[in-house]
Amino acid sequence: MKRSQINAALREMEEMINSYRFSLPPFCHFTPEQWQEKGHDYDEVRENMLGWDITDYGMGRFDELGFSLITIRNGNQRMPEKYTKTYAEKLLYIKEGQYSPMHFHWFKAEDIINRGGGNVLIQVYNATKDEDLDRVNDVKIHVDGREMTVPAGTKVRLTPGESITIYPYMYHDFTVEEGSGPVLLGEVSQCNDDNTDNRFYEKLGRFPTIEEDEPPYRLLCNEYPPAK
Repeated sequence: MKRSQINAALREMEEMINSYRFSLPPFCHFTPEQWQEKGHDYDEVRENMLGWDITDYGMGRFDELGFSLITIRNGNQRMPEKYTKTYAEKLLYIKEGQYSPMHFHWFKAEDIINRGGGNVLIQVYNATKDEDLDRVNDVKIHVDGREMTVPAGTKVRLTPGESITIYPYMYHDFTVEEGSGPVLLGEVSQCNDDNTDNRFYEKLGRFPTIEEDEPPYRLLCNEYPPAK
């Protein structure tokens, strides 16, 4: 992706967040120049990959495959003695035409919450013992305290305010319902580790390869400089 595309995507997400009067923590507003001056007191942000994020799954087709997100808080599965939080929180911004591909988590359970905008469609399958899609057996889901059983491959429709719980080994993807507009999603979960806890059905990357055609508006969570 070009840096200009990333900058535009971050500004668009920021505008959506502001329109819903959701206030971000201070580190989300640091400029790249300010990050150069930050010391070890911000190691939690660096080491737990808090802050702005863009994924195109390494495919370079962000408008079709990918979305924007912010990790607001997170623990660390690899350093549990240093970071004792057992939970994480994110905001995700996905537009019509974008797609988050089929995957599950070995460790993390999460609630995906429609915080506002359009409607999101989340397709669900169980995983088989060999981590394939179980296209036969029904899936037990929990939507805002209601337990339901749905056929494999069902697209669960979440309107603003609704949520679904995604358990480990539950395959899921998500898209925006056509004609409903962009969606601001919330995610509340156990600790998040995108390096070790994502099992994509098809092999994919995670972070974009960046072509620097203009200065960064914000640094992404994998771009922070070392502590000063």
